Amino acid sequence: MITFERVTKIYPGSDEPAIDNVSFEVPEGEICVVIGPSGCCKTTLMRMINRLIPITSGIISIKGQNVAKMDVIELRRGIGYAIQQIGLFPHMTVYDNIATVPRLLKWDKKRIAARVDELLSLAGLEPDIFRFRYPRELSGGQAQRIGVVRALATDPPVMLMDEPFGAIDPINREVLQDEFLKIQAKVKKTIIFVTHDIHEAIKMGDKIALLEAGRLVQYDTPENLLVHPKNRFVKDFVGADRALKRLDLLKVKDAMMQNPVHCHMDDDAEVIAKHMKENQLTFLLVTDQNEKLKGYVNFYELKDHLGKVRDLVKPMTITVKPEQNLKEALSKMLSYDIGIVVAVDDDSRLKGVLNTRTLLSVVGDTYDERGGVWGKITQQGSISS
Repeated sequence: MITFERVTKIYPGSDEPAIDNVSFEVPEGEICVVIGPSGCCKTTLMRMINRLIPITSGIISIKGQNVAKMDVIELRRGIGYAIQQIGLFPHMTVYDNIATVPRLLKWDKKRIAARVDELLSLAGLEPDIFRFRYPRELSGGQAQRIGVVRALATDPPVMLMDEPFGAIDPINREVLQDEFLKIQAKVKKTIIFVTHDIHEAIKMGDKIALLEAGRLVQYDTPENLLVHPKNRFVKDFVGADRALKRLDLLKVKDAMMQNPVHCHMDDDAEVIAKHMKENQLTFLLVTDQNEKLKGYVNFYELKDHLGKVRDLVKPMTITVKPEQNLKEALSKMLSYDIGIVVAVDDDSRLKGVLNTRTLLSVVGDTYDERGGVWGKITQQGSISS
């Protein structure tokens, strides 16, 4: 989709190239993160794509077309552009900001209105609430979302993103990253994403282009960059904790035990207590007949109870989704001092269990005994099935 062929940039008066003979290809629908130390000309490389900075030599092409030979206005209208400073027009409403380029392209009012509402909904912003607000009435995170969807207004095949979340605090940055990845899963744009943050690069990128002094050192998947760094510079840049950084790449579904043992709300407490005693289980997960998680029961409360399991169910509020990464799962375990976390889908159906032994084995660490007896519920199946 986007191809760099021996691309070089030398600024007037300089003997050293800012970008030095860079070649790589970004497949259609993927995010390529460009990263490197300060001053390695990450943004320079990106801005040559839409000709904000002219190329000295080499070729950059989009779908086989040399960008240097394209009409510059048409080129830029086909490329979405989102930057750290957001760049919303302060005197315009959210609606007018998003509608800027569609109006330049002579879209009719009905089409523009439908597109604005579609994009606001995609960004998780209620159109009736945000459509006619001004930038000063938005939080930083809301303004950043508007900046991103504005770049999507005309449905461009290519997007350039220059540290789009760099000015956001760490908590909201994670939220925006997650939301953007959800949007990308739907729209499948080809994206060049510049960042200085290796954690963000690993999380966001399908491919990572690591630069040093304007030269491409390694172009690879995040997994290969961490597991197979090309040289000492790459090892040092990704950090000594690169094994732990793999937790950003792996999903809960990759490590969890699926279909963990559990019982149902309407099971007889006496029968379930007997099974728990035989299996030395102190706790047991509980679902309804549709396998939706309802909580857990404690053996010591259940063993003398003559009613149904539902009478003694305690809620389980700490859960994860199978699509979340293992870093988020580990964070919950540590934050709440628990040795197990339960995975449920969007409809709260029980999908699996992740304990510290399973999670830490991914990075070769040792088992944390806080998993305790909970580890036994990773055997599969329903007790009452």
